[in-house]
Amino acid sequence: MPIKLPADLPAYDVLSKEGVMVMSEDQASRQDIRPLRIGLLNLMPKKIQTENQFARLIGATPLQIELSLIRMTEHEARNTAAEHMESFYRPFAEVADSDERFDGLVITGAPIEHLAFDDVTYWDELRQVMNWTQSHVHSTFGVCWGAMAMMYHFHGVQKHMLDQKAFGCVRHRNCAPASPYLRGFSDDMVMPVSRWTEMKREEIEAAGGLDILIDSAETGPCLVEDKAHRALYIFNHLEYDSGTLKEEYDRDVASGTPINVPANYYPGDDPSKPPQNRWRSHAHLLYGNWINEIYQTTPFDLHGLGEPSH
Repeated sequence: MPIKLPADLPAYDVLSKEGVMVMSEDQASRQDIRPLRIGLLNLMPKKIQTENQFARLIGATPLQIELSLIRMTEHEARNTAAEHMESFYRPFAEVADSDERFDGLVITGAPIEHLAFDDVTYWDELRQVMNWTQSHVHSTFGVCWGAMAMMYHFHGVQKHMLDQKAFGCVRHRNCAPASPYLRGFSDDMVMPVSRWTEMKREEIEAAGGLDILIDSAETGPCLVEDKAHRALYIFNHLEYDSGTLKEEYDRDVASGTPINVPANYYPGDDPSKPPQNRWRSHAHLLYGNWINEIYQTTPFDLHGLGEPSH
């Protein structure tokens, strides 16, 4: 089954050309089925690129998905046209006021790692979002900074600045092969990492109620399950396109920002050569497993979403 997107959303054409099954709202309305309602709270500056990345993974399952794009209410996007934001995004305040329920919600990363959580301009509203998920969302997936924000909010786990940026394709270890979220995963895997901060293994373990599913000897914990809050937290970027790390590297080189060549990304670590994607299959597995787990456990009645009995 396809993912339901507005026909004029850029991701509709991008994914159609890639062979991902997409359908317009008119097509979806003719199917007698309740699609899974997945929200994307997009905190990244390049909104369209991020929409494409997550829609590609979420839409590659056998289920019909309805993707809703959400933004922070007062925060103004500087890198995406106002027309695009007005056409396709709804402010969180509007979503909350309408008492909408979602089967799943993705909270993306944001390039504000250097700030303390309490210093982020939209932190108070994001705390409202995270509390709202407990009664209005069946399963929440925090990504990179979004994951760290959820860990801090629900468990008080702090993020720590790194001496240098963790940047490149890093080998990780499958710590929980029996987890439904890691069904089909190899014992180890390569994953894109791009961050200036980390959350320490010992502090995650000390918080209680958190299970580390994927770990790295080099860059630390990667994927954490929080059963009590029906959430997954991933600190790295399986959703990245083949060229995303290259774009980040080229941007920093062009601006004169000190940056290392992303490790194990280019053949022979040579930036003149095309990078190789070695994580795509695990990206589809993880998000497909997440969608499948939602489908297996979410109630049919939207008003039952997020309730502890489910």
